[in-house]
This record gives sequence, C-alpha cells and structure tokens, in this order.
Amino acid sequence: MEKTMNLTLRVWRQKNRLSVGQFETYQLSDVSEDSSFLEMLDILSEQLVADGHEPVAFDHDCREGICGMCSMTINGQPHGPENGTTACQLHMRHFHDGQTITIEPWRAKPFPVIKDLVVDRSPLDKIIQAGGFITARAGSAVDANAMPIAKQTADYAMDAAACIGCGACVAACPNASAMLFTSAKVAHMNSLPQGQPEKHRRTLAMVTTMDGEGFGGCTNIGECEASCPKNIPLDMIAHLNRDYALAQLKNFFEPVA
Repeated sequence: MEKTMNLTLRVWRQKNRLSVGQFETYQLSDVSEDSSFLEMLDILSEQLVADGHEPVAFDHDCREGICGMCSMTINGQPHGPENGTTACQLHMRHFHDGQTITIEPWRAKPFPVIKDLVVDRSPLDKIIQAGGFITARAGSAVDANAMPIAKQTADYAMDAAACIGCGACVAACPNASAMLFTSAKVAHMNSLPQGQPEKHRRTLAMVTTMDGEGFGGCTNIGECEASCPKNIPLDMIAHLNRDYALAQLKNFFEPVA
C-alpha cells in the first residue's frame, strides 16, 4: 500500500530581483513518499493554479541529477538532507508525515533572485568562459589512444569533470566562495595534456573572473564539499591554489601579452 503524507510548506516567493520577497505557507495533502521533491512542487503548483494563484517558479531540466538546474535550499541545506543528491533526485520518503519544509533559493550576492526559487547563476558561466579553449585538433576525429593518458590522471580529470555547476558550494559557503566550482573546472582542463599549453593563462583568467564576479574568499570551512551533490573533494582547491601560484610566478617573469 502506498504511503502518503501531509506537509506544511514554507516557500520563498519573490516577484523579481527588485521586489521584496517573503515566505508563504501552504498545506499539501496525500503526497506519495515515492514522489521526488520536484514532483511534490509540481503538485503544489497544480494546486495553486487550481485555486487561481500563480505557481511557484523553480529551475529544473533533466531531473536525472546531471544538469544542476534544480538549485534550491531545503531546510537550510542546498539540495536537501541527503549527501551526494540533487534536489530532483531527492525523494519524499526522506521526510515524514506532518513535517514543515522550508524551501528557499540560493543565498549568495552573486546569485540574485530572478523569481521565487530561481536565481541568476550566470557568473558561473562567465568563469567557465574565461577558461577559453584547449589545444585539440578540430574537424576530423583523432585516432584512438593517439595521446596516452595515465589512468590516475584520467581518473582525476573525470572526478573534476563530475561538477555540474549547480552552485550549491557557493550557497553553502558562509563567504559565498566559488573556489570549489572554479577549482573543479580548472583541474579538469589543467590536468590533461590537451589543456597544458593554456594552463597558466587559463588559471589566471578564471580566478580573476571569479573574484570580479563578487564571490568571497575560501577559508577552508568545508561546507562546499559537504553540500556538493557530486562529492567534489576539497583537495581540488589545493590543486587550484598550487596552479594559481605557479601561474602568477610564470606571469611575473613572462608576462602574458
């Protein structure tokens, strides 16, 4: 027999980035414990529309835990209470009947609220864009194994590439630092042979862009690692700090034009 629950939802409602937002409280009945968190929000929105009210705006896309769009804070935790889990892959069985659930957007100055639970995360895109290109032949397909890569290096690059750019690390950090995100993107490209020629320029450009977008500094609190739905390790930041120091040293002696 399917188990259901009744919930009290405190949802942040904000018309646009210029308006003052506030929490609105809603009652939701007979929610299946097998439904996902986003499906529960769909049910709420259907109820609101049926009652003549505007539905709750929230970001989503793949609903498979790989795009990072489902950015929201659930009971004070980015993506909710389950480790290594995005909001879209979080199921209602992790909550209980009669529980009050508070849902709000990412809280970080570089992420202004667009509407309700939707925030502008374009600063993360700008950091990636600052990284530019890698040296790789375009056009025809390259021969298989033309550039041998050690398994340890490939595994490390794949671990870094697992970052989905959701911004949970920024939302969880008391300083709103984007160091874990930036370090994952830098490590992904800098650790592979194809990314070596632009390594120093890329590192300086991405860190400079990160600082310019208003993200805070890293003080090694570790909330970023704890909240990351893809379990990006904190040592990625150490990798970035090392690459940044080397890039600054090289730029001192051989300034980039």
